[in-house]
Amino acid sequence: MNSQDIALLVTALASVLGLVALIVLKPKLHPLLALLIVSAAVGLATGMPLDKLVHAISGGAGKTLGAVGLVVALGAMLGKILADSGVTDSVANAIVSRASRKALPWAMTGVAFIIGIPMFFEVGLVVLLPLVFGVARKLEAEQPGKGSAYVYVGVPVIAALAAMHGMVPPHPGPLTAIATLKTSVGATMLYGFICAIPAIVLAGPIYGAFIAPRMTVRPDDALVAQYAPDADSPDAAPRKSPPGIGLGLLTALLPAVLMLLHALGEVMLAKDSSLLHVAAFVGNPIVAMLLGVIFAVLVLRPGQPEAVRKALSQSVKPVANVLLIIAGGGAFQQVLTDAHVGDAIVHMSHQLALSPLVLGWLISMLLSVSTGSATVGIVGAAGLLAPLAASGAAVNQPLLALSIGCGSLFFNYANHAGFWLVKESFGMSMGEATKTISVVQSIVAVVGLVMVLLLNLLPPLV
Repeated sequence: MNSQDIALLVTALASVLGLVALIVLKPKLHPLLALLIVSAAVGLATGMPLDKLVHAISGGAGKTLGAVGLVVALGAMLGKILADSGVTDSVANAIVSRASRKALPWAMTGVAFIIGIPMFFEVGLVVLLPLVFGVARKLEAEQPGKGSAYVYVGVPVIAALAAMHGMVPPHPGPLTAIATLKTSVGATMLYGFICAIPAIVLAGPIYGAFIAPRMTVRPDDALVAQYAPDADSPDAAPRKSPPGIGLGLLTALLPAVLMLLHALGEVMLAKDSSLLHVAAFVGNPIVAMLLGVIFAVLVLRPGQPEAVRKALSQSVKPVANVLLIIAGGGAFQQVLTDAHVGDAIVHMSHQLALSPLVLGWLISMLLSVSTGSATVGIVGAAGLLAPLAASGAAVNQPLLALSIGCGSLFFNYANHAGFWLVKESFGMSMGEATKTISVVQSIVAVVGLVMVLLLNLLPPLV
């Protein structure tokens, strides 16, 4: 490490602390303004050319909105249709009526585990928000005064989606590590499932049961009303009898099914297969969500064009604030990346004499925390350790890929788009969001590393 590396690391740390101070302390800026101000300050402090700084801010915001924002908006539309047609209420009633309060987090964990196989973290959360809010609202009405029902139900979902996103192919992070290290998809996937289950259990239902009674989190009323409307409310839209549970679940899960088909196609079909190209198109998160919305309109709200248009217009209003903040998080992430903070992290890692599995986890963790991108963490760590993996050294390559994926999950915070999505969707303060998504993902990352080290003591699968 040289003095420039140290200066970059100090700047990155100061930027995160400054961001928190601007939001939490006076003047208590809106998160979007705070993110843009800190992004500009980081660029100026690191000597980034002004034109490059502007491009990084606009490019980072646009890239994040393109990847996440469209999915969030389409998810809000799908959620509105599901709620107005009674699907969300029916599914929530089915879950609440068949599960005790103690069993509810486990039921939600199972749903999120399945949804999380093909879906990105942000996409899966958007898809499941109507169900989370619907179940939490029912639970809140039936058993009030026991902390936050939304945290109690939501934390297991966050844990399951995060674990699957970082540990299990075909998510882009694990697949990138697998491709860079030239290891086995099947073995990494099997190891990923083995490691993900205890991580999800500890970070989800167990931690959720601990933290929920100590919190009073409740999302904005407009968002709750959109995703989980109260049928007895005078403002509730009149609706016909809800569709059957089977049709409702098919409509709600269609985007997940399309993404899962793409995931299976990548494993089972040849790379030049025309069928794989079709599966890749319909399984793209944006296309899958768009097809899901169209299917929902045709099946659940046929012959109601004016009502549907009004409902879809109303659906994006509650998430507008979320979209802007996510864009600001993308700008902050891009500036940190373009300032080469990641290079400083890699240089620091060269001075550490650790096991390759621990080193891969540590490098990925530091890169992810500092740049706000799990993908940057995985790409950087995998690229650094690829020569070691190819040298024939005694290292379990699937477990190395998995350890890198686990490290990328640690302490998802203010420079991650997922942090802001959770914070704004659930109406949390910075401290509340830290106690939920940041701590949950840290538990998943640490438990995942422990499982990797334990599995490394056993004979390899391949």
